[in-house]
Amino acid sequence: MKTITLLLLCLLTASPLFAADFSPTLLKLNADPMIEYVFDGSSLDFPILVSGTPAQVIFSIFTKDMAADIPYSVNGYLGWHQVNKVDTCIYFSAPSEALPGPNVISWDGKDLDGGVVPVGEYTYYLWAFDNKSEKQIMSRHLSSGWGFGMTSNVQAVDTEGLPLANPIWYRAKNRWSIGSDPLDKDLMISTTISLDEGWQLMGDPSLDPLDFNYEYLRVGNKDARKGALMKLRFVPGGDAEIVTEWGKNAPLSEIPSTFDAVSAGVATDGSYLYTNDTNYTTTNDPDSEFYIYDMDGFLVEEIDLTPWWSSASDYEAGGQMNGGPRSFDIKNGYLFLNCHCNCLVQMIDPGRYLKSGNYDDLFVWSNGNGDYTLDKNFEETARYPWVCNDYNVGPYKYNSSSDDKLFSAANAYDVGAVSFGLLAPDGTGLGYFAFAGDTAGWKKGVVFIDNDTPYDGLYCDDTKFTRNGLTPTNEGIFYIGHDSIKGRIIYELSHTMPGSITLTSPNGGETLASGSESEIS
Repeated sequence: MKTITLLLLCLLTASPLFAADFSPTLLKLNADPMIEYVFDGSSLDFPILVSGTPAQVIFSIFTKDMAADIPYSVNGYLGWHQVNKVDTCIYFSAPSEALPGPNVISWDGKDLDGGVVPVGEYTYYLWAFDNKSEKQIMSRHLSSGWGFGMTSNVQAVDTEGLPLANPIWYRAKNRWSIGSDPLDKDLMISTTISLDEGWQLMGDPSLDPLDFNYEYLRVGNKDARKGALMKLRFVPGGDAEIVTEWGKNAPLSEIPSTFDAVSAGVATDGSYLYTNDTNYTTTNDPDSEFYIYDMDGFLVEEIDLTPWWSSASDYEAGGQMNGGPRSFDIKNGYLFLNCHCNCLVQMIDPGRYLKSGNYDDLFVWSNGNGDYTLDKNFEETARYPWVCNDYNVGPYKYNSSSDDKLFSAANAYDVGAVSFGLLAPDGTGLGYFAFAGDTAGWKKGVVFIDNDTPYDGLYCDDTKFTRNGLTPTNEGIFYIGHDSIKGRIIYELSHTMPGSITLTSPNGGETLASGSESEIS
């Protein structure tokens, strides 16, 4: 067993005293993991069990184990959807309302184009959130602040990868043990950070996944026009200690990046560190770079993102040349890229790219203008029709976050009384959704915790303000129930596909389709 760090011990030993003070009712879904269907266009009805809270539920169907056979493709109006070696959505339902207890999901056997879905094996998903209950305060002292976006930095698993009893919500200078008394300001754990003259913090930090005493920061020097990474030791109640023997330019990493006051910061999967240059306000030249560092602060790759995040046509039409990305979210080895300043949300796979060296392998899916989910300048009255890189119009999606099934949500401000736009695991836009009581007022973010903790759910701000004075009220981070599950839809075993053989042993139930070749030993 690895030694648990002092900081983690402090957090975990203190939290049980206050855990009852924030103890949300979790939303949970349950359904048969394997559903049989005859694939004849008839109606399929199957039961689901909702527990904890009411739910608004989306049912969707995806191809299964077909990712390797799905090449880079551009689909939809304006080419809004790009996918590359990822299982894709063939159907999603309109939202349905479900109360706690037994419910029924119905499907007519058709795809999004109205065609009968061919016989095969598919993955189904149920995604749900509580759209009826009032938001519950998690911490009054984790204000979303006046900057761009709510932090999505949550450490929900321990150094062994197991769920934390009390996840840690953190920023560079402070940490909060989820489950603590929401109103007790003294439970905030803080440090001070002193940097060399001219240097400042930029964007969100990341904890070292093997030792939570340490964190990685993106820093910048405006006068020198430089940006870099740094590692420091978080000292509760004292001065953070910069690790002076880290990085090629100790205590800094290699410095190919430029100063960027609104950088996404740094993210890590435990194998590499990721950062970027945003440049949506700093230059009118195409400039969007993504950097991969090893854990010792040495540059591994510098990758040009301008084909995706820079647009000369948007600039010439009245928008901006560069559109980010401005925020990172990392889940299951995938990195989600987003910016309030443009229409694009993107999921990338750095590991796949590093393995193949193929530029296109970095990109798994991209959702841009054309499907009306998180689109910019889509209205008939838009000043710059369908311009994506435009930070002067909504929706302002300050951050995005993903759950364990890789559904991702981005907050949506300035497009009416909605809370977030939802994207499927392949980037398909599923529309806008609203928390109970939400208005068209300013909102800054949504964050998933989905790691089998006692606090799994959606977290958000609840900032209401007056336009003239920008006076915030009801500051803090709030909780809403959420859950998602998946299973399989298979051909009904009591039926046999024409021209096929169904095996009865050794496992039973396998079907060999007509024209296929299989080896039986």
